[in-house]
Amino acid sequence: MATGPAPAFDPAQALRLARETFDIEAAAVLGLKARTGDAFVRAVQAMLQVRGRVVVMGMGKSGHIGRKVAATLASTGTPAMFVHPAEASHGDLGMIKSIDLVLAISNSGEVDEVVSLLPVIKRLGVTLVAITGNAKSTLAQHADILLDSGVEKEACPLQLAPTASTTAQLALGDALAVALLDARGFRTEDFARSHPGGSLGRKLLTHVSDIMRTGAGVPRVGPNTAFPDLMREMSTKGLGASAIVGDDGRPQGIFTDGDLRRLIEKGADLRAVKAHEVMHRSPRTIRRDALAVEAAELMEEHRITSVLVVDDQGLLCGVVNSNDLMRAKVI
Repeated sequence: MATGPAPAFDPAQALRLARETFDIEAAAVLGLKARTGDAFVRAVQAMLQVRGRVVVMGMGKSGHIGRKVAATLASTGTPAMFVHPAEASHGDLGMIKSIDLVLAISNSGEVDEVVSLLPVIKRLGVTLVAITGNAKSTLAQHADILLDSGVEKEACPLQLAPTASTTAQLALGDALAVALLDARGFRTEDFARSHPGGSLGRKLLTHVSDIMRTGAGVPRVGPNTAFPDLMREMSTKGLGASAIVGDDGRPQGIFTDGDLRRLIEKGADLRAVKAHEVMHRSPRTIRRDALAVEAAELMEEHRITSVLVVDDQGLLCGVVNSNDLMRAKVI
């Protein structure tokens, strides 16, 4: 390791190298385009037909890429896992079954930990797909399907650190995942199911029934309720609104803090009025089985903060407001 003071930092040099890296890696990815053909199609077909899982392998930087590729495949509908080649030689090879497919990633195609596993993989009768930059390598020769990830040069000025080559590997892995999810008819809803903790998962998996207020938590009065009792119900339930519900259980209207403010501004005498006289008729409602994000869109569209929830017979069964949506992280 070199000793002594570090060379002075050159901002212009840093920017030049950054831009050169972008150019080199962009060229590496574009170079894949002309070489992607029948072998890629056969790889996708093989992964579609596999009854087990796609087992991804790689050492070093290719291993890091392999972990990401396996994760992307798994999250987009293709069962996949990463097995470290070194660990495979010490027992983890038992994870691979004859119904699986192995996707091995190695730029040189000569990494000892990967090459040493090839005879065992072939004896298992497992389909071997290789992503390698060396079409004459041992890995390439053993592969059933070869995907060429070769690049003209690395972005590293020393031509030592894997840079453009790992970018090409990653791009090929992403291309496989995209082609597979399309072939499987993978939908946004499917993606959400494998990402329940993410914002997309919350938006597509959370229903109004999951977050709505029910039972005694729903502010509701009858149409002939006196105005003081209407206000008492609103204050008790703390939602700033109350549903006005008929004897049949269907909402006839809603009264909100905003309605109260507008009546006061008009100078209305509220002492003797009934709920049906001040309610906003034909209130916005949403079904309990609707997505919570639909309730958020309804509120935004009509500039309201609460929506009454009805069942499939149109009977009032709950209420949801913007605070409920925020607590559920839907908005």
